[in-house]
Amino acid sequence: MKHVHAFAAFSATTPLAPHTIPRRQPGHHDVEIDILFSGVCHSDIHQARNEWGGSTFPMVPGHEIVGRVTRVGDHVKKFKVGDLAGVGCFVDSCRTCYNCTSGEEQFCDNGTAWTYNGTEMDRVTPTYGGYSTLIVVDEQYTLKVSNTLSLPGVAPLLCAGITTYSPLRHWKVGPGSRVAVFGMGGLGHMGVKFAHAFGAEVTVLSTSRSKEADARRMGAHDFVVISDETEMKKRHKYFDFILNTVSAHHDYNHYLALLRLNGTMTLVGIPPEAIPVKANALIGQRRSLAGSLIGGIRETQEMLDFCAEKGIVSDVEVIPMQQINEAYDRMIRADVRYRFVIDMASLKG
Repeated sequence: MKHVHAFAAFSATTPLAPHTIPRRQPGHHDVEIDILFSGVCHSDIHQARNEWGGSTFPMVPGHEIVGRVTRVGDHVKKFKVGDLAGVGCFVDSCRTCYNCTSGEEQFCDNGTAWTYNGTEMDRVTPTYGGYSTLIVVDEQYTLKVSNTLSLPGVAPLLCAGITTYSPLRHWKVGPGSRVAVFGMGGLGHMGVKFAHAFGAEVTVLSTSRSKEADARRMGAHDFVVISDETEMKKRHKYFDFILNTVSAHHDYNHYLALLRLNGTMTLVGIPPEAIPVKANALIGQRRSLAGSLIGGIRETQEMLDFCAEKGIVSDVEVIPMQQINEAYDRMIRADVRYRFVIDMASLKG
């Protein structure tokens, strides 16, 4: 057992603060990773502040992890010391259920082992995330990272990236698709980049025009402010696919009306309350309302390889670990373009 530096939430109402956590010695199939960068996801705030319920403390958040391999178990085949590696939202699963054997470990029927605020598959050992200097993960749940990309920009790909990549791939977005990305934040900006890279016509739906220049730089062909009723009416029955990244309360029916025949709106944002959906909003044009949750290991590696091929990374603001509480407050004010990433060297000094 090794003890390493970390930052932790000790309760739902107190700021994150320095902490020391245990990490196991690498087993036969484990990879030990010196963490270089850790992305900051809005779900980190929800869980650190127990806004979803069920949080356990002390909690070390962080599931967008990029680092360098420092040790490997004697049976490890995918990695060697010195390789770059990534860890996303989960670190293990049962490996035997239908979903796991289908490469969809995030939907494990027996309960995925989340990277933090969870337990290992023994259901006893707590998991601690990327706001720390080191992590040990089974090689099957560790991702290969290209050395051709900016590492701070790679970190958010492990959550924001795969969260948007997976539904676009699943619903076969490509050339000829008319895609709307609703929300231009940490998730939405990655949705724009991927939909554009897949060859779709991309429109951003936003609450304000302040991010239009960024959206067009990232590949959007059109930009619509949702309060502009005239512009919204022009998009009635227009889109094949809407990637809905918004977590604030809003009327799903209003946006379903933008879909043409057989269109789908997929939710990746989680509003705090249930939102009613009228049957006619779906039946009239054979529309679908769906949801999506990250991706499995195989698809996440596919996404990382695609990003390396196309030169795609997240737009980030790099911060020292000591500014994490300020970063949380800024995220709540939507004062970040578009993802905070922690330089873990600030915790090692």
